Amino acid sequence: MATATVIPVEREHYLNKEYGIRSWLLTTDHKRIALLYLLSITFFFFIGGFFALLIRLELLTPAGDLVQADTYNKLFSMHGQVMVFFFLIPSIPAVLGNFLVPLMIGAKDLAFPRINLLSWYLYVIAGLLMLHAMITGGVDTGWTFYTPLSTAFSKTQVIEAGLSIFVAGFSSIFTGLNFVVTIHRMRAPGMTWSRMPLFIWAHYATSVIQLLGTPVLAITLVLVVLERAFHLCIFDSTCGGDPLLFQHLFWFYSHPAVYIMILPSMGVVTEIIACFSRKRIFGYSFIAFASIAIAVFGFLVWAHHMFVAGISIYSALVFSLLSYSVAVPSAIKVFNWTATMYKGSITYTTPMLYAFGFIGLFTMGGMTGLFLACLGIDVHVTDTYFVVAHFHYIMVGGAVMGYLGGMHFWWPKISGRMYPEAWGRLAALIVFIGFNLTFFPQFILGYLGMPRRYWQYPAEFQVLNVLSTAGSTILAVGYVLPMVYFLWSMRYGKVASDNPWGAAGLEWKTASPPTTFNFDETPVVTWEAYNYDEIPAPEEVAVER
Repeated sequence: MATATVIPVEREHYLNKEYGIRSWLLTTDHKRIALLYLLSITFFFFIGGFFALLIRLELLTPAGDLVQADTYNKLFSMHGQVMVFFFLIPSIPAVLGNFLVPLMIGAKDLAFPRINLLSWYLYVIAGLLMLHAMITGGVDTGWTFYTPLSTAFSKTQVIEAGLSIFVAGFSSIFTGLNFVVTIHRMRAPGMTWSRMPLFIWAHYATSVIQLLGTPVLAITLVLVVLERAFHLCIFDSTCGGDPLLFQHLFWFYSHPAVYIMILPSMGVVTEIIACFSRKRIFGYSFIAFASIAIAVFGFLVWAHHMFVAGISIYSALVFSLLSYSVAVPSAIKVFNWTATMYKGSITYTTPMLYAFGFIGLFTMGGMTGLFLACLGIDVHVTDTYFVVAHFHYIMVGGAVMGYLGGMHFWWPKISGRMYPEAWGRLAALIVFIGFNLTFFPQFILGYLGMPRRYWQYPAEFQVLNVLSTAGSTILAVGYVLPMVYFLWSMRYGKVASDNPWGAAGLEWKTASPPTTFNFDETPVVTWEAYNYDEIPAPEEVAVER
C-alpha cells in the first residue's frame, strides 16, 4: 500500500505574502521598504566605491597620468556626494531602522506607511537626478559645493546635483518624522522609555537631527541654485553677498550630519556588544542620554570647519572648546561598551568582529578629531590628507563598520537564512586590514603636508600613496564578499531559528522572517532592557533545512 507524501506548507511571511514587482513597488510594509532601500543604497555604494578606486589609481604615481585634472576634480566630488548623501546618511536609518524600529518597540508598522514609501521614491528620484548629472558632465565643486566656485566659476552640472540633494533631503526628513512619531506613539504596552533598546534611542536622536538640520541644507542648496541660475547676490561678494554665509549654513547641517551617520552605528554596536558579551549594558541611562547630548552638541560646533576661513579669534576659541566638549558623550559610550565586555562571556562572531573594528577605528577617528579642534594644529593640517584620514576613520571605520555589523547581526531576521560564518569572519578581517592600510598612511601624508584634492604630488610622497592604493583594493574585496555570500545564503543558507543569537529584544520574539504585521498579538513588555542574565545562550546557531 503506497504511503502519501506529505509536502510541508511554507509559512507565510513578509517576503512571500505577495509576489510580483507591483506588490513591491506599491508596498507599505516597512520591512519591504527597508529591502528596497537596501538595493538602492548598495547600488550607490558601489558607484561611490568605483570613483574612490579611480582616485586611488590616479594617485598611484606622482605624475597624474591616469586622468586629467578636470576629470580628477569630478571624481572626488562625485565620490563624496554619492557616499555622503546617498549611502552614509540613509544607510542604517533607511535599511536597518526601517526594518527594526517597529519590531523593536512592538508595533505593526511605522506611523505613516505611505509617507515611508514616498521617502523611498524621493530617494530614487534624487538618485536618478544625480546619475543624470554624472552622465551629462559631472560636478567638480567637491561634496561641499563651496561658493563662489559652485555659484559663478564651475562649468559643470551644479544645479542638477544641488536639486538632487535637495530632493534627497526630503526623503531624510520624512524618515526622521516617521521614526519620531512611531517611537512616541506606537510603543507596546510596558515599553517605557527606560526599557527601550539603545538602538531606538540612537535613532530617536538621529531623527531629531534630521528634522532640525536637513531643512537648513535644503534651503542653502536652493539658494546656490538660484544664485547660479539668476545671478542673485546672496553669496557673491562683488555685489554685497557673503561667501562665508554659505559655509556657516552648510556646516550648520553638515557637521550634525556626521552624527546622522555615526549615531545609528553606535546603536547597532550597543546591541551587538550586549548580545555577544551575554551581559546587561553597563550604564544604560548614560548611553541613552549621551545619544541625545551628541545630537545637541552637534549643532554647536559647525565653525570648527572654518578656523582658516577668516572667522574671529574669539569665535574660533569658543568653537574649539565646544568641539572638545562633544568628545565627552562619545567617550562615555566607548567606556560603557568596554565596561560591558569586561568579564563578559564574549563570542567572536562576525557581528562582534565588526563591533570591535568599530570601537577601535571610531576611537582613533575621534582622537584625531581633537587635533583638528586645536587651533594651532588645525591651521597646519587643514585641507591636507590628515583631514581625509580623520573623516574616513569616523565615516568608513565607524559608520560603515556599524552598518556591516548590523547587517550580519540581523540578516537571519531579515532573510530567514544564515550566512557562512567563516566567510563572514574573513570578510571582517579583510575590511579591517584594507581600511587601515588605505587610510593610516594618509595621516602621515597630511602631517608631512600633502594637500587633499590634488591630482599630482611630489615624488617623495609616492610610497605612502602606493600603500594607500594597495589598501583600497584589499578593502574593495572585503566589501564585495558580504554581498556575494548574502545573496548565496538567500537560496543555500541554513534556515535560521527565530533567535539564532539568543539575543534580547522584541524583534527576536517574532518569526524569522517576520509576518507582514510583525506580531500575531501585541506584545506586553514586563522586563528590563538587555535582560541577558535571564536568557540562556543559544545551543545552536541555525537549524538544517
